[in-house]
Amino acid sequence: MKKALLSLLASFLLIQVSSAQADTTTLTKVGDKAPVFSCTTLDGKTIDISKMQGKIIMINFFATWCGPCNLELPVLQKNIWDKYKDNKNFALVIVGREHTEKEVSDFVKLKKFTMPFAPDPKRAIFSLYATQSIPRNVIIGKDGKIIFQSIGYTPEEFKKIEELLAEKLK
Repeated sequence: MKKALLSLLASFLLIQVSSAQADTTTLTKVGDKAPVFSCTTLDGKTIDISKMQGKIIMINFFATWCGPCNLELPVLQKNIWDKYKDNKNFALVIVGREHTEKEVSDFVKLKKFTMPFAPDPKRAIFSLYATQSIPRNVIIGKDGKIIFQSIGYTPEEFKKIEELLAEKLK
């Protein structure tokens, strides 16, 4: 009985310590006003977050060499972009962290993506939201505040994004 109690106490303390360690790589939190930026996508369109009030905006940060990013992007294309690209209340931008326009362009051509990609060679955009860790998704509500953030890729976590967008864009 004593061993079981001690084991239970140790497990409880371990859970408390792990959950107390906050993610120090994310500079924003849900409820914050989203940091504004402007960028130009590969197709020459300007995306200016400050002029997109009233839209649901999804920002995806990726790198061409990132394994989880390469798993996530085809799902993003199929389950989000193909579904909402014509929705006037939705905007998507995929930001190539530390990539030049040519690197992002070559990647997009190779993978045959049709989504709006923008280079971020000096981390100017990424550094507004985080210090490291990709893939990273940020969803901004119609009021300009962050309503969702995630790091990494799992099908389960991505399903949360799909459900949130389905709810907000109905």
